[in-house]
Amino acid sequence: MSVTSDDLRAAVGAGVITEAQAATLAQLSDERQGYREARALVDEPFELFKGFNEIFIVVGLSILYSGWTTVVGISVADAGNASLFAVLLALLQMAFLLPLTQYFTVKRRMIAPSILLSIFMAVGGFQMGFGLANGSGLSEIRGFAMASGFTAVVMGLYWWKFRIPFSLLLAALGVFGAAIGMVQGPDSSLNSPYDLFLLSTGSTESLITITLGLIAFAIALRFDMSDPHRVTRRSANGFWLNVLAAPAIVNSVALTLYSNGSILSMALLFLFLVLMAAVAIVIDRRSFLISGIGYMIALVFTVLESAFGLVMLLVGLGLVLLGANWSPLRCWLLNKLPHFKGKDRLPPWQKNEVAD
Repeated sequence: MSVTSDDLRAAVGAGVITEAQAATLAQLSDERQGYREARALVDEPFELFKGFNEIFIVVGLSILYSGWTTVVGISVADAGNASLFAVLLALLQMAFLLPLTQYFTVKRRMIAPSILLSIFMAVGGFQMGFGLANGSGLSEIRGFAMASGFTAVVMGLYWWKFRIPFSLLLAALGVFGAAIGMVQGPDSSLNSPYDLFLLSTGSTESLITITLGLIAFAIALRFDMSDPHRVTRRSANGFWLNVLAAPAIVNSVALTLYSNGSILSMALLFLFLVLMAAVAIVIDRRSFLISGIGYMIALVFTVLESAFGLVMLLVGLGLVLLGANWSPLRCWLLNKLPHFKGKDRLPPWQKNEVAD
């Protein structure tokens, strides 16, 4: 009888062993059985819920929150000092969410309710920040920046207390919103969503997007490399940060190249997408590939012009083949790459000792 990584994650979730003990057991098992054998059944683990009971609880929490927001909306509308009342209600909402999180996250170890409670907490933080900004007489865009900043702080503390990986994504979004809001003029706003990504315009917003995307990617990689076997929540932290980092990085570069329209830009776009695919394979995260699919379709469509059906056929076939042969391709690529710092801390692959 052998203990799999799924068994270790279940043991951690049930509170039988700690994350540190699970990681130690996984490392010992890998040393005895070989990295590839221990990794064979683990394919970028990702869970939104463990059972239908979690969905049932999510439905109940959603209805409960809908009733709360309805009552709150009426109360705020009737209040004399709406801003102060909104802040007090936000504080009351977040205080009520804490014992719910303690129960569903810490005691019951439920995934889907924890994600939903994180969203509710982020909404409360945003409401509190916006109420304070409105009461201070700040402009709408400055109020958005302040509310986003409050959201980032609240979700950072929330993650520190409960270690819910999804809350890191919300905290990062709060930082992004605050940074974008702060660079706007007091009464200005974005002219177009493209301003967030088009580096060719030289806009501050696009520079913020790619900079924060790179920072999020660096933090995500640090989480991933601290848990290469992906048996603890550190890998889940890395997953959600990559969900944010991938579109920020890929869209900034790819949209800038694609909007240029020149042959050179199209060639560079193709090389960039290949590079992102290689990065995704090396770090064993598919989010960078998902972010680049739209640009790959657009690029192939540009070359083949009106052959839309053929474009979809080729791209779909390529993705299916890539997904089906992900592990062998990753083993081949990592064995071909020379040794670099941190290579031995990546998710395990079948090493070719002769090639290395």
